[in-house]
Amino acid sequence: MKRVIKTRWIEKKAWPELFKLVKSGEKTFDLRLDDFKCKPGDILVLREWDPKRKGYTGRTLEKKVTFVFKSKEILKFWSEEEIDRYGFQVIAFKDNKKTSV
Repeated sequence: MKRVIKTRWIEKKAWPELFKLVKSGEKTFDLRLDDFKCKPGDILVLREWDPKRKGYTGRTLEKKVTFVFKSKEILKFWSEEEIDRYGFQVIAFKDNKKTSV
């Protein structure tokens, strides 16, 4: 019997400067806390978050996950406690041509 693997739609905040780089195609990966499950084939829905207004801008991008590599080596963006608890995910993606935004 063939096992059916379901595609997950995963929503995450994206700060404006990073959202812009993803939208332009310059940034084709993402670095996240490893506090959620993610696998190739899933759809990463990036919702632009304005930290000054503390709210979403309404802009979204949908990216298909093509590769996930996990690591626990970077201390720049999260506390040592968060890193110890979750580790990291590096997420590479491409446009999801099956849907439009």
